[in-house]
Amino acid sequence: MAKFNLNGKAISLQIDPTTPILWTLRDHIGLTGTKFGCGAALCGACTVHLNGSPIRACVTPVSAAEGGNVSTIEAMAQNRVGKAVQEAWIKYDVAQCGYCQSGQIMSATALLTQKNNPTDADIDAAMSGNICRCGTYQRIRAAIKEASRVLSQGV
Repeated sequence: MAKFNLNGKAISLQIDPTTPILWTLRDHIGLTGTKFGCGAALCGACTVHLNGSPIRACVTPVSAAEGGNVSTIEAMAQNRVGKAVQEAWIKYDVAQCGYCQSGQIMSATALLTQKNNPTDADIDAAMSGNICRCGTYQRIRAAIKEASRVLSQGV
């Protein structure tokens, strides 16, 4: 049995506790915004938040979420910071193929939740575990700076 909060709602599932959060979300709950990329926590496509911190859902067992709070890309528009990040992503046309973008947005949202005015070094460190095969790193950085600017203005 796994019990945790998912995007603000209580979840209770009969599931093997070693099942990765990624497959719990996709196969047992039906939330497919979190992507499978490498399966080894190297690419960041599967990034979700566990108790506010970004984690790699492909290698984190659902038992790690027991009693905690999991947030996915599906809930980011309901979060002030997540909404600002998503709007900046659109403004800067960040996505190319789009496959990695939910993980990128989750990492960027976690960064801006912790640091409202990140430096380039902060951005590089926070985003270093997220790979974009299309190479949109310049637009990702610009979008994070834009979201930071918007958030600092209280818009």
